[in-house]
Amino acid sequence: MQRTAQCSCGSVRVVAEGEPSAVVACHCLECQRRTGSVFGVGAYFPEARLILSGETKQFARPTESGAQFVTHFCPTCGTSVYWRAGKLAGLVGIAVGAFADPSFPLPQRSVWEQSRHPWVEVASAQQHFPKGRQ
Repeated sequence: MQRTAQCSCGSVRVVAEGEPSAVVACHCLECQRRTGSVFGVGAYFPEARLILSGETKQFARPTESGAQFVTHFCPTCGTSVYWRAGKLAGLVGIAVGAFADPSFPLPQRSVWEQSRHPWVEVASAQQHFPKGRQ
């Protein structure tokens, strides 16, 4: 199976082969700011199963663990398409919304629930963590 994620203007694209290793809903304040929503949902794939294309701008920030979190976004439309988290070597997170596929696999994990908006519930998640997964 192949899926394609892209930014709003179509300049940045990610073609992913196979199923994601994990789909995670994150309620941390940084994901809230990154997405402009109350949480972010990312699908994680081994980088070897991805074709990344298009020029991106990058924004790097430290995480609570001290690792880097580098977001790649389109310099034209501003869409945050994918990221690399320092503590997840070899994996790339892709914004599930960039796939624009309502049949995409559901989140299995919900993380950083300590900053979750109380009216948000991720019913599909089998695992729930107050912070990131240890």
